[in-house]
Amino acid sequence: MNEIILLTLSGDDRPGVTSAITGILARYHINILDIGQAVIHNTLSLGVLIQVPTELESSPLLRDLLFKAHEMNMQVRFEPVDGAAYENWVEGQGKSRHIITLLARQISAEHIARVTAIAADHGLNIDNISRLSGRISLQAENCPRTRACVEFSVRGMPADAAALREEFLKAASDLDVDIAFQKDDIFRRNRRLVVFDMDSTLIEAEVIDELAKEAGVGDQVVEITEAAMRGEIDFDESFRRRVALLKGLDASVLERIAERLPLTEGAAELVGHLKALGFKTAILSGGFTYFGRFLQQKLGFDYVYANELDIRDGHVTGEVTGQIVNGERKAQLLREIAEREGVRLEQTIAVGDGANDLPMLSIAGLGIAFRAKPLVRQSAKQAISTLGLDGILYLIGFRDRDSLL
Repeated sequence: MNEIILLTLSGDDRPGVTSAITGILARYHINILDIGQAVIHNTLSLGVLIQVPTELESSPLLRDLLFKAHEMNMQVRFEPVDGAAYENWVEGQGKSRHIITLLARQISAEHIARVTAIAADHGLNIDNISRLSGRISLQAENCPRTRACVEFSVRGMPADAAALREEFLKAASDLDVDIAFQKDDIFRRNRRLVVFDMDSTLIEAEVIDELAKEAGVGDQVVEITEAAMRGEIDFDESFRRRVALLKGLDASVLERIAERLPLTEGAAELVGHLKALGFKTAILSGGFTYFGRFLQQKLGFDYVYANELDIRDGHVTGEVTGQIVNGERKAQLLREIAEREGVRLEQTIAVGDGANDLPMLSIAGLGIAFRAKPLVRQSAKQAISTLGLDGILYLIGFRDRDSLL
């Protein structure tokens, strides 16, 4: 019967270690059943699961491996693996796999301990842990714009997915981090279309509030806006009420407001990388087309759908023309754009912060509540509140070293 041995090697990383070990295995015509390697702070850990044929005596092989490890000043261990245990391990390869993504300004042991404890409590076994973010200099530890991300590949299916999600949400809130839990399937690795809300998502402002300030009705509009974002007022009704308050506003203020709108942290970096990777991008906004077009020219979006503010004789009339882009319309537009681009909904990403974004977040393959209200965070599939918009890149497996900009 074939002998199965787990070989583990550790020590200072240098070129040629894996080559030297596998070269010895090759001389003995060894079959490799599994192999994995990681390097942390110049320390190499190599694991190789080998199958030694029945007719081959393992002692000379192990002796040569031991001598080579000693020659390279590395530690080596050999552990026999029971055949039945191996077959049980093989049977598990078809089980559901998920990705847990931990995002924070800086990751601590407490963060990882909490995430991994929750995963273990729900029967999820960690197969692999990877750092997606770049290394952070000690001088940058207190920088408010640092980013850290660790990705856990886990095996198994939680018995109660809703309970798991609740625990991750609570941990994220307690620790001031973000935790995403996604099924690891072909769609997660092949997203093709990303649609964004505009106000308080791509920009750190609500445009209608800015217009209202210029019109002298700021407090009234803010009150209606906040109630709508909390889901307390029907969006269409709230929108018409707010726009009506803008009647008589000089249209020249639109350009001034557009020029001073602050982009959300990471917006330019995210859209730039998405475009470089061939993604299609769209703005689906309950705001106004004028500002959506401004961002389109600035960042390069493929599509813009928003509300057309009616202007006559150089002044706002207090009305909008055409169909209002509300929550249902955003979901409809997402479907239409996906169909036009030949993309499955499972390959889409939707990002927004308000209650009127929930319809599109719910049908997208990856729906992300970004710095959202509590109701939206609880209802969306995923949520990011700690990092900027470019943190979304980590959710599609992007590493800092993959930067194209």
